[in-house]
Amino acid sequence: MSFFRLDGKVAVVTGGGSGIGQAIAKCLAASGALVHVLELNEAGGQGTIDEIKAAGGQAQVHGCNVADQAAVIAVMQGIIQSRGRLDILVNCAGIAHVGKLETTAEADFDRVFAVNVKGTYNCMYAVIEQMKKQGGGVILNIASIAATVGIPDRFAYSMSKGAVMTMTLSAAKDYLADKVRVNSLSPARVHTPFVDGFIAKNYPGREAEMFDKLSKTQPIGRMAKPEEVGYLALFLCSDEAGFITGCDYPIDGGFIKLNN
Repeated sequence: MSFFRLDGKVAVVTGGGSGIGQAIAKCLAASGALVHVLELNEAGGQGTIDEIKAAGGQAQVHGCNVADQAAVIAVMQGIIQSRGRLDILVNCAGIAHVGKLETTAEADFDRVFAVNVKGTYNCMYAVIEQMKKQGGGVILNIASIAATVGIPDRFAYSMSKGAVMTMTLSAAKDYLADKVRVNSLSPARVHTPFVDGFIAKNYPGREAEMFDKLSKTQPIGRMAKPEEVGYLALFLCSDEAGFITGCDYPIDGGFIKLNN
């Protein structure tokens, strides 16, 4: 018996060019979904497409700034017109900012809000009518443990992920009758190229030390692998999760509940 199959379903993954988004796109494609990756730089998402196709899956990349509503609507409408439907939306595109309240400039705040909050809104806005029209769909938003616990020096980022989580709950409530399920995932630290770049930039010569230190902030003793987030995303996007909506799922190595 095969579980978590998405054969024939059309999925959109924003930020699917690397890290968590790439892992989710590959997991959905491996289970049969027709995956469309949205990336700010189309070339940046081509590597994901190449990997999916090499593994026998189907995928296409679209250059798109999720903060630009007109651009998002145009891309989503193009996908809907070519495929005839849109079953799954995973909002993974996001940016980070290091800083507390007093070190977060207005421009920093606006930049994080535009991508993480408005970008998530734009994509949900662009697909909801189609999902209602076709009798249902799945929206999965990538939030963060920063939405529910205090993280040092992550003022703007935490704000944005808190908004993502509450938008998730609101949309889940509003579209129950339309059979559109809306959930979110809240990862702790995940070992992605972003993490390696952050450490190299901010702690030159101390990379191994800082990687070990950041890994151990999770009670389980390590960072998550991107594919581990991908597997949970796959479940929540599958029909086997048909009774789940309006929920946030921490995937955090015990960070929220076990960090005493």
